[in-house]
Amino acid sequence: MSTDPRCTVFVVDDDVSVRRGVLRLLRSAGLDALTFGSAQEFLDCHDSTVAGCVILDLAMPGIDGLAMQQTLADRGSALPIVFLTGHGNVPASVQAMKRGAVDFLTKPVGDEQLLETVRRAIERGRVLKKANEETAEIERRLAALTPREREVLPHLMRGRLNKQIAADLGTVEKTIKVHRARIMHKMQVRSLVALARMMERSGLDAGGID
Repeated sequence: MSTDPRCTVFVVDDDVSVRRGVLRLLRSAGLDALTFGSAQEFLDCHDSTVAGCVILDLAMPGIDGLAMQQTLADRGSALPIVFLTGHGNVPASVQAMKRGAVDFLTKPVGDEQLLETVRRAIERGRVLKKANEETAEIERRLAALTPREREVLPHLMRGRLNKQIAADLGTVEKTIKVHRARIMHKMQVRSLVALARMMERSGLDAGGID
């Protein structure tokens, strides 16, 4: 299991004995961990730039686990969540999993099972963080395009020839060649295939660009 100091496991549970036990287990496995006695306490100080995962109780005073999960989603957080609860039920577990929880575990849980689940959660978080960073970088490059270049880009993505794009946009082929070269430079790709793959990985739709 990774001991990457940039990854933190956040334990959110109103039961102090559970917090202490889980904290001790995580630290024995070489993981950085922090505990919180309520969802509100966690939400008040959560730093979305910190990678890791959350071990989250379901039934807590005030904001319960499902409500906290929804709040994080509304904030655009990609922090993976592992539910660990003594009050589990089928509807709650289904709802939690549909919203993207890594797992829904019931207390008591074996040490190895919990650590394995945390490992999967951390890995998922890393993958999501990397994907979000890549998408943000692509969006940054797209933002550097001029309005005319953003107008030309969808045509390039559809495989239109320069002369066809020129006819569509009411300009000359030479001008489209210039726009094309600038687009490729700003997007930092050498071919339309590479550009298409970049856009596909990011999930962005060139055809929907303003």
